[in-house]
Parts: sequence; C-alpha cells; structure tokens
Amino acid sequence: MPTASILVVEDDHKIAQVLIDYLQASGYQTAHCDDGTLALQRLRSEAFDLLLLDRMLPGMDGVALCVALRQFSTMPVIMLTAMIEEDDKLDGLEAGADDYVCKPFSPREVMARVKAQLRRSVLSAYPETSSPLFDINVGNMSITLQGQVLALTPVEYRLLAELIKHPSRVYSRQQLLNVASEDYRDSGDRTIDAHIKNIRKKIGSIKSTGTIAFADCLQSVYGVGYRFELPVSY
Repeated sequence: MPTASILVVEDDHKIAQVLIDYLQASGYQTAHCDDGTLALQRLRSEAFDLLLLDRMLPGMDGVALCVALRQFSTMPVIMLTAMIEEDDKLDGLEAGADDYVCKPFSPREVMARVKAQLRRSVLSAYPETSSPLFDINVGNMSITLQGQVLALTPVEYRLLAELIKHPSRVYSRQQLLNVASEDYRDSGDRTIDAHIKNIRKKIGSIKSTGTIAFADCLQSVYGVGYRFELPVSY
C-alpha cells in the first residue's frame, strides 16, 4: 500500500516540526505550509491523503481554507487549534473538518487520530448498498442521489450511510457520535447537529424532478436525535 502523504498547515514552526517528526517516524510522507493561501494553492495542485490544519493562520484562516477545500476535495481534515470553546469547534466541523484537536495536544494522540482517519478513508471491498433514492458505494465511500455524487466528507459519509441503511430507525446523538468516530464519543451533542446540517445542505443542493425535498429525508426527533425516512411517494 502506498505511503500516505500528509500536508501540515501550521504557522508555529516548532509545533509543525514536532508533527512532521512524528509523522515521518510513523512512515508518512509530509509537506508543510505556514500560510493558508499558499496551502490552498498546494492543495489544488498536489495530491495529499490528509490535512493537518491549524485554525489561526496568516493569509487565510483554517476555517476559510477548509470551506474552500470542500469545494473540490473530500480528503480527511484534522483541525488543530488553541480555541477550545464549543462554538469554535462547531465552526470547524461546519466548515467540513472531520476531527478537531485542541492545543496543547499530545503528538501521540494526533498520530492516533491521523491513523484512524486514514484507516476509514481506505477503500473497502464490501458491495454496494442502495435505497430507492440513494446509492451507497462502500468501495469508494460515496453516496449518489439521482445520479449525482454528494460531496461528503468521510464523517458525513459514515453518518448518512448508517442512517440510509436503517430507514425509520431513530438514532440518538450519542449513537451517531459513535458512528462518526470513536474520537467523538466525548464530544457534545451539537457536534452531530453540525454534521447533519452540512449533510442536509449538500442533499438540498441536488435538484429534484418533482416536489420532493430530499433534505427532508433526514428528520429530527425532538429530544432524541435523527432518523432517515423516504418520502411517501417512495
């Protein structure tokens, strides 16, 4: 299996060097940028398997960079930041980040999260699954709606695929946190709300041929969590 290539975007060179040393010791190829605008240029022109992204950057901050990245890539993104408030974390997740690590952090913890994200992004050999509206291709971790591939992040893919596979089943937010990643198990409920909001927005961008609002398939269950329901016409 080819060695994964990871871009570290961090303007604190001491922190960046620690991350690079640990990544290289784990066998990964690395590259480094200390400016958000330059990092986005590299991401558009070079292939990487994962992005370690500082939130506060010169040129373009991490949240803006993540939003721009999600216009053309679904690579896993782990955001690193000294901003520890829940709203700050949710901003990163809503921008499309898959995981969030607060500074100061243990480099070993970051490596564990890197390995977990890369493991989940590896292609599996399982067959496709489908519903009357959505086609799930587990092999390449994609979900298609009316012939159009949804631009989902790895976490969004796992959440939506789980909900689609079990229509009408009500999932608590904690159950969905466990589906998203074991690293989220101690996160707040609003983490899942942020991901569901992103998924609904992406589903809603697909034009329907009738009056069906596709995003309504993801239904909130007050005080509990979420469920997937097909429209009555299906």
